[in-house]
Amino acid sequence: VQLVESGGGMVQPGGSLRLSCAASGFTFSTYAMKWVRQAPGKGPEWVSTIKTDGGSAVYADSVKGRFTISRDNAKNILYLQMNSLKPEDTALYYCATAYGGQTARGQGTQVTVSS
Repeated sequence: VQLVESGGGMVQPGGSLRLSCAASGFTFSTYAMKWVRQAPGKGPEWVSTIKTDGGSAVYADSVKGRFTISRDNAKNILYLQMNSLKPEDTALYYCATAYGGQTARGQGTQVTVSS
């Protein structure tokens, strides 16, 4: 299982970013996927989960209405569209899935929201 995130960077408050997570080594379309973030000095915070067919997603209250999770099962890619970014969204963002009884995750991509 390999998960590789990209798309992070530095953005001003109110800006947007789209994160991607390229998946390989497993049948991506049959696994629910999630985004998790970890801010400096804090524990991991679940952000969003999407079901296998992309038809259903749930979000943390902190990002609801601003972030949108989606997936392309033909390309094995998970996305996170982040709009109206706030300084408190600054964190390392990574994608993850439950695989073989454990959590498989990528290395993450850094998002910094600052003026």
